[in-house]
Amino acid sequence: MEIWINPNCSKCRTALSTLDATGEVYVVRRYLENPPTEAELEEVLNRLGMEPWELVRMSQEEAKPLADLPRDASTRRQWIGAMVRDPILIQRPIVTASDGTTVIGRDAEALSRVVDAEKKA
Repeated sequence: MEIWINPNCSKCRTALSTLDATGEVYVVRRYLENPPTEAELEEVLNRLGMEPWELVRMSQEEAKPLADLPRDASTRRQWIGAMVRDPILIQRPIVTASDGTTVIGRDAEALSRVVDAEKKA
């Protein structure tokens, strides 16, 4: 299992505590220090069943240039490129189980899906 975190994020710290409480073994990726590549973001988006603009934290200052960018196939690469350049834009935490099950682990229900998937793997 892998979890992408920002250590300053309370939801990330809660997710780590939850995983620790279940005894899960996981790898932490501090994605602000080790940003994902475009290919990695594509993989995560596919596993999440999301479009890139759905993964962007639009409340971030760095998202202002994206505000008027269309949310369609013609601008998909631009959205992904923005997240690669400014990984602070990426929703967090992102948790991926060994079988590829991936969630944005902001609540207990999402985290339980990856924990259950990990137990089945």
